[in-house]
Amino acid sequence: MSKSIEFYFDFGSPYSYIAHKQIQKVEKKNTFKIKYMPICLGGLHNSAGVTAPAFIPIKAKFMIRDTKLVSEKKNITFKFNSYFPIKTLNLMRGTLISQEDKFEKLYIKKIFDAIWKDGLNMNDQIIIDKVIKNMDINPKTFFLRAADIKIKNKLKKLTDDALQKGIFGAPTFLVGNKIFWGQDRLSYAVNEAEK
Repeated sequence: MSKSIEFYFDFGSPYSYIAHKQIQKVEKKNTFKIKYMPICLGGLHNSAGVTAPAFIPIKAKFMIRDTKLVSEKKNITFKFNSYFPIKTLNLMRGTLISQEDKFEKLYIKKIFDAIWKDGLNMNDQIIIDKVIKNMDINPKTFFLRAADIKIKNKLKKLTDDALQKGIFGAPTFLVGNKIFWGQDRLSYAVNEAEK
């Protein structure tokens, strides 16, 4: 019997984008469910005592080259965002609204693409609002809902729960109690889910 795969992600992670593009292909071919688990990666890193590669110059330089290489090898359209790092907290809270309103997959695809395919400045609220409007959503109403204390607390709890499960970065895939960290571990998670 197949199991579900939990996909822990943050829009600010280029490797999460690469994983998401691979997941879209996996979802078409398989019957198991992929459960999207938004987290606040900055908060997770702080709690876990992890310094993100973006803040270590030698790693940041490598990450730019590596994400381009991996994307080319996997035939994924990718552009390293020149506005990186992107402040994604409100966008991640928006994922919870998209889950409530049943347009989660559309929202996740559009936000990931805006950052890592189109290279938009998603630190700019005017640009963010345009992306949201293009989904036929009222950005003012949407972000008012995302600012609600219940939504804030839910994202915080998802992030805290991820840490309690042993998750320290994104993307991470969880199948049962087995953790697979990194976009290159998706096939391992798929194999585990198919057992």
